[in-house]
Amino acid sequence: MKMQPSGRGYDHGITTFSPDGRLFQVEYARESVKRGTTTAGLKFRDGVILVVDKRINSRLIIPDSIEKVFKIDNHIGFATSGLVADARQLVQRARVECQINRITYADSVPVTTLAKKICDFKQSFTQYGGSRPFGTALLIGGVDDEGIHLFETDPSGAYQSYHAGGIGSGRSAVSDFFESNWKENMTMNAAIKMGLEALRNSLDSELNREAVEIAIIDSSGYRTLSREDVNKNIDKLKPLDLDE
Repeated sequence: MKMQPSGRGYDHGITTFSPDGRLFQVEYARESVKRGTTTAGLKFRDGVILVVDKRINSRLIIPDSIEKVFKIDNHIGFATSGLVADARQLVQRARVECQINRITYADSVPVTTLAKKICDFKQSFTQYGGSRPFGTALLIGGVDDEGIHLFETDPSGAYQSYHAGGIGSGRSAVSDFFESNWKENMTMNAAIKMGLEALRNSLDSELNREAVEIAIIDSSGYRTLSREDVNKNIDKLKPLDLDE
């Protein structure tokens, strides 16, 4: 029997661990997320802000046709990075889970419970043959009786709770910016400004006014800012010094 070259074979089957304990298909899915647009999320005093860069590459594209933030229930929103089609499947499943919980218990689903259910579903695609992992990461923001929540999920099905974080190609820059600047009990306007600054910092260029979307989840529920309101907040930013 021929010996396969190092690394060969282990990346063909999702259920096969390499000798050093890696699942290559999961790692490839993470690479797909890293190629996605940058998405940032952060908590403020009353809720969560989700800020998304749609990355419009052609003036022929209609910006509103690109979805990167989604209303899941009145109190929960998702922001995505990676394969958009994969994200839509997870969004659809999350919406169904919310409705099942409402019909079964006559109450809205807790944010933590939904995050666990979605991540359990993602994990199942790393364990059984004939499928592949989802090539998308999610920021899950929500407000419920237990408080304010922001979760970051991984293609492996792992998830962690954050005060502020990012996913996509600019994840490191966004995380570094929040590490230095995020603080508790910010107002909504201060959080929106910080989210936009973090996004701009990851791009190293001024924000595309047609490509940025902002969602807010607080005690009033889920809502997105109009294009006019988004641009007003962008106008409040100090011009970027590209010579630094």
